[in-house]
Amino acid sequence: MIPGVLCIPCIPAPGARAWRRLLAAAALAWAAAVPAAGQPVDPELRELLRAAIAGTDSFTDRFEAEVWLTDMSQRLAPYVPDPKERVALLRQIHYEATRAGLMPELVLAVIHVESRFDRYAISRAGAQGLMQVMPFWLKEIGRPGDSLFNVRTNLRLGCTILRYYLDKEKGNLTRALARYNGSAGSYRYTNRVYRVLDRHWRYE
Repeated sequence: MIPGVLCIPCIPAPGARAWRRLLAAAALAWAAAVPAAGQPVDPELRELLRAAIAGTDSFTDRFEAEVWLTDMSQRLAPYVPDPKERVALLRQIHYEATRAGLMPELVLAVIHVESRFDRYAISRAGAQGLMQVMPFWLKEIGRPGDSLFNVRTNLRLGCTILRYYLDKEKGNLTRALARYNGSAGSYRYTNRVYRVLDRHWRYE
């Protein structure tokens, strides 16, 4: 990977036409972001997150759903042993990623790096859940009673945040991922996500 170059339209993947259909079908691409420590909360981002959390299935046909879910379920088995839990999680990831205009495989790679699919993960900085979202956002959007250990809530906010950074970086996924991780200017995190995406989650 060349730092600062990769953009969503440039990600090489067989079936690019299918991705374009999925992205085009995501009519609502919500945006939000986690500010760096010490920075004030952006009211625009707060409203975007509030809209996103208030928000069916994202598959365009049954065959596509069966193929994707079967493939990804086999890959996810080492991290989520229960088959029913795996399928439920994959359906939710696909829905929230597509809703935000993101590739579901990219979101799988981010979750892999962030929490290794532990919905109860907590970082040293206090980020929580699958996509490691900071809990202050729940208060900011007026939903302090919600839980970031809830899969839907965590995925909705995490995908919204990543989409926001991708929009701000004009489609540059390398910089957007660095900002999501709070490590702008460094490519260590983004390279980890790319490696996991290529080795485990790239959809052929």
